[in-house]
Amino acid sequence: GLAVGVGFGAVGKTPSATFESARNLAIGIGIQNFPEGLAVSLPLRGSGVSTWRSFWYGQLSGMVEPLAGLLGAVAVVLAEPLLPYALAFAAGAMVYVVVDDIIPEAQVSGNGKLASWTSILGFVVMMSLDVGLG
Repeated sequence: GLAVGVGFGAVGKTPSATFESARNLAIGIGIQNFPEGLAVSLPLRGSGVSTWRSFWYGQLSGMVEPLAGLLGAVAVVLAEPLLPYALAFAAGAMVYVVVDDIIPEAQVSGNGKLASWTSILGFVVMMSLDVGLG
């Protein structure tokens, strides 16, 4: 539901964010909800819950979708100015996680300096490609 809301909230923000693509995403998520409801209903029915009550709980499991959709659409509108900073933070966090894991492992095997320098080199190459390719 959140993804659908973001899809509809982003309509018109970029050339690829169209109403048709958001609609297609909503249809795909809707189709996915059928097996999701079954995944809730069938185990309940198998454990002795009545057919109608199992069906009701399966339907109830999808009721969060419209609320999450509204939340996603609102989040796109409110968070758009913060998006570049949030993406930069996420990228920095990922670089930290990778380096935080690689460097200590490399220290144990005696390759700490090599791991440090290749991490720096990889970062410089990727930043150069990002700037050069726009």
